[in-house]
Amino acid sequence: MARLSTRTGDLHASPVREMLSIAQRPGVISFAGGLPSPESFAGLDLPPPPRELLQYGPTEGEPELRAKIAGELSALGIDSAPDRVLILSGSQQGIDLAAKLVVDPGAVVAVESPAYLAALQVFRFFGARFEILDRTDPAATWDAAPPAMAYVTPTFQNPTGGCWSATERRALAQACDAHDVILFEDDPYRDLVYEPCERRPVCAEVKSASWIYQGSFSKTVAPGLRLGFLTASEDIFPLLVRLKQAADLHTNRLSQWMVLQYLNDPDRAARMERVAALYREKRDVFDEALTRHLGDLATWTVPPGGLFFWVTLGGAMDPETLLKKALERGVLFTPGSHFLAEGGACPAIRLNFSLATPEDAERGLRTLGEILRG
Repeated sequence: MARLSTRTGDLHASPVREMLSIAQRPGVISFAGGLPSPESFAGLDLPPPPRELLQYGPTEGEPELRAKIAGELSALGIDSAPDRVLILSGSQQGIDLAAKLVVDPGAVVAVESPAYLAALQVFRFFGARFEILDRTDPAATWDAAPPAMAYVTPTFQNPTGGCWSATERRALAQACDAHDVILFEDDPYRDLVYEPCERRPVCAEVKSASWIYQGSFSKTVAPGLRLGFLTASEDIFPLLVRLKQAADLHTNRLSQWMVLQYLNDPDRAARMERVAALYREKRDVFDEALTRHLGDLATWTVPPGGLFFWVTLGGAMDPETLLKKALERGVLFTPGSHFLAEGGACPAIRLNFSLATPEDAERGLRTLGEILRG
């Protein structure tokens, strides 16, 4: 084999993406990925786009779309402006850009435990070491050696579905300010809210530290458009733009135009209420099926938003063994160990509730319960 970069030693397949190929098989019930329901996709019956969108465009994104996003971010309390919004080819690109900006081999990134597995995958690829963030006292270990960056998903966290309190959000912002730690806040689920929950961005509380805040249209419009965005503090935003220039020149202009039509749609707020109602119903149906089939075998908290249940098994079987047996019967889920930066065993599993029909959720969870009972 030709000589390859030393980074390829940490180049591993995403377990969820591997499972998605299995999920395409007829009859398979998948709780594994974070796939939104096709029922939630925005109806984009649009006129033909302007022909100039078929030409190359600016790296930062379409000016009108950037201005629209900046206005909405400002309303959340984030210090943003149109010239500091970068349109991404999906929010996963934002994670890649942040890693390129911050992570040298051996650099420390503070993360939650559990944490979003695709972010862990990227940070590992660039050689990061991980420190587990204590939400009640984020700077407990930072006096001697603060991390280079803190990466968090505080609103409807992936994988747990949990939501940070206002106190926890302020504590992290203050810790980043005090120790000059870059804050990277990933916020793709904030609009999928089913119960009252604190959602003020942590970045809105930052006073002096560098920061990155990003969101996505995959969960609110359609994931196939592959469109996300980020904004960042003035000191690092130009660097992120240059990194994107080197990566893909610019994001798909047709997708940007389609999303802008959605953002300007007078029915947008009413549509999001319908989407939230759809997911609230799917969540509640899923919770009822969980109670019927795993109520005496596992514990969980009903998520106030997002797309996932984090279910801790009672010990009858470890998640990896359960997954192997479940695959034989056409049911997929993601073992909790994939979300641990520190590695090791985990008694929990992540179950996506947004994709499966009520009938498939019932059959899939009944199958898991039958396997666990032997």
